[in-house]
Amino acid sequence: MKMIWAIIRPEKVDEVAKRLDAGGFPAFTRFDVYGRGKQKGVNVKGHSYDMPKTTLMLVVEDEEAMKAASIIEEGAKTGSMGDGRIFITSIEEAITIRTGGKGL
Repeated sequence: MKMIWAIIRPEKVDEVAKRLDAGGFPAFTRFDVYGRGKQKGVNVKGHSYDMPKTTLMLVVEDEEAMKAASIIEEGAKTGSMGDGRIFITSIEEAITIRTGGKGL
């Protein structure tokens, strides 16, 4: 299993969610966050600030990770600085609390 963390612009969340659902990935967790990337949050006037972003987290089977990441990238991309970042990590195990079931 793979965990995908996608940090994207808040205004792109609905579009990304629709694309993920259409691509067979209906479940994700959403966090509203603030942060800054390589540009260190510096705007054109030289002031530093943290930008509002949204993080989407989803867990998928290994062979589906790149498909999900591509869907996110396509839906979130504007071509401007601050579009975000996608991280993919390995998951050893997932356990459903209610049932004790393992895996996805």
